[in-house]
Amino acid sequence: MERRPWAPGRYESYLVANAPRGAVPGQTCTSTPIFAGYPPASGGPRVGPTADEAHVDRQKEGAAADLVAQRAGEVISAHLGQALPPGLYLVATPIGNLADITLRALAALARADVIYCEDTRHSRTLLAHFSISRPLRTYQEHNAERERPRILAELAAGKSVALVSDAGTPLVSDPGYKLVRDCLGAGHRVTSLPGASAVLAAMASSGLATDTFLFAGFLPAKERARRARLAELTAVPATLVFFEAPSRLAESLADMAATFGERGGAVARELTKLHEETRRGTLSVLAEWAVKESPRGEMVVLVGPPLPEMVEDAAIAARIEPLLASMSLSDAARTVADALGVAKGRAYDVGLRLKKAAD
Repeated sequence: MERRPWAPGRYESYLVANAPRGAVPGQTCTSTPIFAGYPPASGGPRVGPTADEAHVDRQKEGAAADLVAQRAGEVISAHLGQALPPGLYLVATPIGNLADITLRALAALARADVIYCEDTRHSRTLLAHFSISRPLRTYQEHNAERERPRILAELAAGKSVALVSDAGTPLVSDPGYKLVRDCLGAGHRVTSLPGASAVLAAMASSGLATDTFLFAGFLPAKERARRARLAELTAVPATLVFFEAPSRLAESLADMAATFGERGGAVARELTKLHEETRRGTLSVLAEWAVKESPRGEMVVLVGPPLPEMVEDAAIAARIEPLLASMSLSDAARTVADALGVAKGRAYDVGLRLKKAAD
């Protein structure tokens, strides 16, 4: 294909206009190099590094990356050089991108006496990717009652036990809380190793309020039970977070639109994976999109807090009452108004009624 010869003009002007402050055309930038752009016109000023300078910059960047890798290796080697103390370790694992695992998680999994997981086939892929070879056993809803006594016996014998889920943080929408409860009751050490979480990843990129949120897990599969559960959550003054199967996404979004009205929402799917996507809009718009596109993958559905006119006085009272013990009425009203998105005057009136009732 014939290429049109470069001519000076808007590209050169753009690069000069966007050069670092104080930069002089034709001189090498001593800070982070900028894109060299197209070749300069004959006799014109040089913008950006020469080929030799760019090669040197790439060498420096490569050396810096090597230092990062070396330091990460030193950190994990320091962990691996120490025995893992006895106890139960709740280890967060990636939700899609294997690179999201933490150094501390790798070190714990590599040293644990035994690892319990939901599906050995799934977890074995993760362990093999990082060349970890430890005993792997299943702990999930169908065998928890049988396996829990064995785990407690292993802990009593001074072993270190790691618990992982198929993806994300253990105990979030999967079995495990009874095991933690029993371990604590028996006096065993329980340590949580934080990491990837679909709930937090979806919240952070949703554009919805993050100061207060409620994770409600999976909704019931049947329509009547699902709508009843949504009705229970209508007045919750927080962003709501759900997990949902792609086969039920359109139906659930339609029920949410019917129950919550025109609240803002978001659907995050395939988080951290190649086809990651977050759709944002009102619940009715999202419901239409789900019907039309039939999106696939693992879904996180988020629903914004109630609109100001939908926040009931009872919700305002529940928020402002505990604040009145340590704040002035005015400050408490401002705090609650900002949190719930209601008028400060309305929050003030609710607080004033509470104070009068207490006197």
